[in-house]
Amino acid sequence: MRIIAIDPGYERMGLAVLERINGKDSLLYSDCFTTPRGDSLPDRLVALGSELKRIIKEYHPSLLATETLFFTKNQKTAMHVAEARGAILYLAREAGLSVHEFTPLAVKIAVTGYGRSDKGQVTAMTKRLITISKEIKYDDEYDAIAIGITCLASLVHAKHLARTS
Repeated sequence: MRIIAIDPGYERMGLAVLERINGKDSLLYSDCFTTPRGDSLPDRLVALGSELKRIIKEYHPSLLATETLFFTKNQKTAMHVAEARGAILYLAREAGLSVHEFTPLAVKIAVTGYGRSDKGQVTAMTKRLITISKEIKYDDEYDAIAIGITCLASLVHAKHLARTS
């Protein structure tokens, strides 16, 4: 099973492609895609969409995992992130991908075992859970990988429950 995991944003979008083969998870690709600050929101959304389409075309995932929207104090930022999420969800469904959404709490619990973990703890555990063979600069990329790990774990759990029912 191959998935694309996304930490949504309009300025920076974390991307990761993970695969589970014979019970082993592998990170095939990760990046933090950035859009220029001077661009308009519509132009940024086009750039994000183009990058997502490129990744889907190159890696052929069967599903997309993303984080549900976390509202911050800055309503303008939250609205722009919501608009980016909408574009991401649209493109995923247009490409025929099933969509799995996870709350920030669920990701923290899946990766660290503790729902109030901070970014540093999530990053540290993500590095322990999957081999990352490059230097990563932005948390958004680690967050996308963590979302992917959460999705793969939830799919294994769901499969296990189906077998035991």
